[in-house]
Amino acid sequence: MASFPFFQVDAFASEPLHGNPCAVVLDADGLTSDQMQAIAREQNLSETAFILHSDKADVRARYFTPAEEIPLAGHPTIASIHTLIETNRIKLTGAQTRISLELKAGIVPVDVLSAEGQPREIVMTQLKPKFLSTVPHDRAASVFGLSTEDLVTGRPVQVVSTGTPQLMVPVQALDCLRKIQVDIDALSKLRREFLFFSVHLFAKIDSGTFARHFAGPPDVFEDPFTGSATGGMGAYLWHYGLMDAPDFLASQGTWMQRPGQARVRVLGPRNDISAVQVGGEAVTVIAGTLHLP
Repeated sequence: MASFPFFQVDAFASEPLHGNPCAVVLDADGLTSDQMQAIAREQNLSETAFILHSDKADVRARYFTPAEEIPLAGHPTIASIHTLIETNRIKLTGAQTRISLELKAGIVPVDVLSAEGQPREIVMTQLKPKFLSTVPHDRAASVFGLSTEDLVTGRPVQVVSTGTPQLMVPVQALDCLRKIQVDIDALSKLRREFLFFSVHLFAKIDSGTFARHFAGPPDVFEDPFTGSATGGMGAYLWHYGLMDAPDFLASQGTWMQRPGQARVRVLGPRNDISAVQVGGEAVTVIAGTLHLP
């Protein structure tokens, strides 16, 4: 019987039972991809993170949803680095500690901002955004039980990737997000046709943005907080001139009773964004041991 240190961490949250829960498995080099996928199905969370040795970076991680491996994700990154700090596998070196993290999408830098030796914020720098296929407004609106008037006019509904391709759907107001009714079959068809992983619908609010995020089954249907899509959203908002400043506060999950927040900063001019930084806090809620034959 093999044993692996196991944790469940709420990411983009400052207190337990908020934000987005992520399972983190340490010392996972001996696990096969099939075993990792089976463990992710067992956890049945948005993602499960597996921490491995890296020859290219300080640490390597692989992220699995219940259905598949994904190349980059935000809340597993925050959760993984938090766990490595908490278990003394990463040592903080001052007010800011830079960690290189190898993911399937590439190597990304993660900065830990700390005060008095304790982590205050974990900031991942996502990859240079790619603006990919566009979806007709009427197609996107119908999938979510909305009208075209509910969507922001003059801006595309577009797949954006800062490591994982996700469909960006800007809506006019919070009320549009409240009345969403998802057609699961239509969403699955749209995913296959336009080659994206999940959908991020968002509205501007005074302090920044509020969003809802949906994936197709068998993955978790609605995500409490989505770090990678928050990065794509930041790139979209800045690129298309919907934000006056390149940094803002992103909120998500409140209506799911799991409120989460992230600080977002877009790097570079609107027409040539170099990267997007997404930062937040995390808290451990479960620590134990995973036993496998």
